[in-house]
Amino acid sequence: VQLQASGGGLVQTGGSRRLSCAVSRSFFDNFAWAWYRQAPGKQRDLVARITNGGSTNYADSVKGRFTISRDNAKNAVYLQMNSLKPDDTAVYYCNRYPSSTYGTSWGQGTQVTVSS
Repeated sequence: VQLQASGGGLVQTGGSRRLSCAVSRSFFDNFAWAWYRQAPGKQRDLVARITNGGSTNYADSVKGRFTISRDNAKNAVYLQMNSLKPDDTAVYYCNRYPSSTYGTSWGQGTQVTVSS
C-alpha cells in the first residue's frame, strides 16, 4: 500500500496549510491514523492522531494550532495547520497509528517549509 500525502508547500510564518492523505478503503477502515513529521537531521515524530471514532490527540508543540480530521466516506485523513512557525518546517507523512504495529511504508511525504 502506498501512502500519498499532499498539500505541502512554502508558507510564511503565521500562515496556514491543509494536508491531505488519501488511502484505499481496505487499508483505511477501522484503524487510527496519524500525521508524523521529520525535520532535517531529526527523527520522525508524531504530530497528531485520530481514532476510528474521531478522538484526537496532539503533540504539545502543535496543540491549539493544528487540527487532524478524517473522512471515512472518502478514506482520507487531513491536517489543518494554522499559525505556522519555522519550527514546523519538515516533511509530513501520514500512516496508521501506531506505525510500528500497523503502519506501512512511509511514502515520500509532503514538504512544508515555513519562512520567517
